[in-house]
Amino acid sequence: MNQAGTRRFRAYTSKHLDQLLQRAGLGDDERLKVRAVATVLPFRTNAYVVDELIDWSAAPDDPIYRLVFPQEDMLPAADVARLADLLKAEAPNAEVQAEANRVRAQLNPHPAGQMDLNVPRIGEEPVPGMQHKYSETVLIFPKQGQTCHAYCTYCFRWAQFVGDADLKFASDDIDQMVGYIRRHPEVTSVLITGGDAMIMGEPVIRRYIEPLLELEQLESIRIGTKALAYWPQRFTTDPDADDTLRLFERVVESGKNLAFMAHFSHPRELESPLVESAVKRILGSGATIRTQAPLIRSINDDPAVWSAMWRRQLRMGLIPYYMFVERDTGPQDYFAVPLARAYEIFRDAYASVSGLCRTVRGPSMSATPGKVCVDGVMEIAGEQVFVLHFIQARDPSLVGRPFFARYDPSAVWLTDLRPAFAERFPFEPADALLTV
Repeated sequence: MNQAGTRRFRAYTSKHLDQLLQRAGLGDDERLKVRAVATVLPFRTNAYVVDELIDWSAAPDDPIYRLVFPQEDMLPAADVARLADLLKAEAPNAEVQAEANRVRAQLNPHPAGQMDLNVPRIGEEPVPGMQHKYSETVLIFPKQGQTCHAYCTYCFRWAQFVGDADLKFASDDIDQMVGYIRRHPEVTSVLITGGDAMIMGEPVIRRYIEPLLELEQLESIRIGTKALAYWPQRFTTDPDADDTLRLFERVVESGKNLAFMAHFSHPRELESPLVESAVKRILGSGATIRTQAPLIRSINDDPAVWSAMWRRQLRMGLIPYYMFVERDTGPQDYFAVPLARAYEIFRDAYASVSGLCRTVRGPSMSATPGKVCVDGVMEIAGEQVFVLHFIQARDPSLVGRPFFARYDPSAVWLTDLRPAFAERFPFEPADALLTV
């Protein structure tokens, strides 16, 4: 095994950022602007990503570099300039943070109603650290799992990582979480998410998983993670790797499906022998691995990238699952791909792979009313329209029903669209006032 497989985990944070940016060949002014962006959006990476995944000869245009390092034009130029001036003047940290918080407030830190519509309750009391958007599935946010081995620059959960308790979902009250699930027999699946569930050591994650094994109503336990891409050693050479695999085996032996929801954003993340070894160990435990990622401008907005990624995943025994649309939060304007182009990329990639890869769904928007899939662009009755349907919805009666939106080549999100052949979308109330 190479040296990267035996090294201990080493994180790089904002205090290391300037030194790393010099490695990318950025000048003084460029580095200052990137550091300004990093006061608003969180930065964290690690030695495996820095030494094994990034092609520094291609930085700052390398896709993996862009995946983890802030870019100066991710935020409005005026905001970046103000923050850069504060940093250059060595302003007090409280002043810098006040300005950073002002900018964050404009970035829709909690999209799709997750701070209110998704919060479950027992009686009148909210249950911290959980979300319940779709009837069959609840999300659990373990307190100890609200960070990652490295942060993606596009991450829609960026607000979890900026140190503001008011923006964070997290709890370690396992009994309350289990009690809520018992009160809701319609719940058949639990997703342990974050952050990254696999940032937790085996003794900690076991505390969350073991009580779930006693719930007969549960059919599946899902683990949301990018550890396979950012720190595959978690499943191979970390001190608790073997214990973690034994825990996975216990879940499968209990009769429940254990599914890894693995995030791979670019084919290079799959190339390391460490990833292949980690995948084999996880699959050997009886778990399944489903793959997903958003479509991100400047990182993977090319059908050849997606088809290569899906084909390699298939060879490794992984199940291509979702292509997401970049969510309406954080630096969405920087990363977003128009829905019309997103559909073309998905279609061309989908057409170039075998049927076994066509388990993948997309491009899908995780919007307030549910997961909306863009099925295509058609001309109907002389009008060009988007054809869409709900893969999942708050209102289960909407699932699978096609609906139509007027074609808009610049639209990047559901809220940019207007209904076609109807006064309102099917998820809107009858008295909704539309701007047409």
